[in-house]
Amino acid sequence: MKERLADDHAELGKLLGEVKTTLDTKDVARSHASLDLFWARLAVHIRAEHLHVFPAIEGASRGSHENGPSAIEALKVIEALRRDHNFFMSELSEAVVITRGVMTITDRHAAEQQLQNLEAKIAAVEARLAEHNRVEEEGIYLWTESFLSAARQLRLAENVKKELENMPRRWRGLTLVG
Repeated sequence: MKERLADDHAELGKLLGEVKTTLDTKDVARSHASLDLFWARLAVHIRAEHLHVFPAIEGASRGSHENGPSAIEALKVIEALRRDHNFFMSELSEAVVITRGVMTITDRHAAEQQLQNLEAKIAAVEARLAEHNRVEEEGIYLWTESFLSAARQLRLAENVKKELENMPRRWRGLTLVG
């Protein structure tokens, strides 16, 4: 499970790189498409964590275990990760709206201002995402091995895989634009 989610972080990083590349080239239509795909893929990743990983850790951390954080520490980390998720979804939602709007702006100066705003949002997401992913990969994903039995780890891995593969219909089969 931890490898699958870490690999998904890497895939999301590539998608975010595509967003930045399309923004650098000022190709607003491609920027919108790549941003929309990144947002959707990140939402799917977050859904897997919210539905399966976080509840598994929250439930198991209350039991006795030798490794990993206390239940209180685990809950604090999960709450911080949820705040990050809310930040990512909010910022990316606003960024998608900006790209839609820029495609309709005829005033070049106004469009450039909106693109600068967009680039700032993407930079903020990228910076926060780097630390967020580190906390997940070096913490919560490893805790599943400490907190869960082998059978529960297997069920969790299956559930996570199923969620990650459950992309909304309009994005199924899409990959990097470039």
